[in-house]
Amino acid sequence: MIRGVIFDVDGVLLNSMPVWENLGELYLNRLGVEAEKDLGEILFAMSLEEGAEYLISHYGIEKTPEEIVRGLNREVQEFYEKRVPLKEGVRQYLQEFRDRKVPMAIATSGDQKNAESALKRLKILSYFQGIFTCSEIGSSKSQPDIYYAAALQLDTDPSETWVFEDALHALKTAKQAGFKTVGVYDQASDRNLAQIWNTADIYLPEFKDFNLFWKRASA
Repeated sequence: MIRGVIFDVDGVLLNSMPVWENLGELYLNRLGVEAEKDLGEILFAMSLEEGAEYLISHYGIEKTPEEIVRGLNREVQEFYEKRVPLKEGVRQYLQEFRDRKVPMAIATSGDQKNAESALKRLKILSYFQGIFTCSEIGSSKSQPDIYYAAALQLDTDPSETWVFEDALHALKTAKQAGFKTVGVYDQASDRNLAQIWNTADIYLPEFKDFNLFWKRASA
């Protein structure tokens, strides 16, 4: 039974991971500096503050870490406001859930303003009853608090609420908390693909054939 749905944003609704993978390069390009080939991989595991320190030490940028962090954030904000695309097939799934009167909410570890600006531009913000962020809740997706808060907003029991996630740790958290889980493919999670497949109640390599998904989830 599907009484409610909770969606992650990055890597699930939005094809937004490229900006995070290429953020350092985008920033350096604005400064007229050529980035090293593997910069994205180097910075991906760092916080913005750590990334700023790396750019200063390796590229000799004459800016403070705070100035660089602001510049990196501007790159991200512009990407969400103007360029980040919706994943193919997402709009159909949202409309199908709405047609079936299934309430939806968002649970994201990303920035709320960025998520809202992208979803508004893509004309899907109105599908959701609320947007919950890890910073607002005060814990990461290694803890189930954000999913419980979203389910409370939807007024649904976790056992009848489906969580769409692309990250293994988030899927594990939601499942252990009693939610039903949908693993959504995203290239950024390729290294954990087998575990995601085995962890999720349903795995979606892409948003296709909603009727088949509905039948499987309703069984």
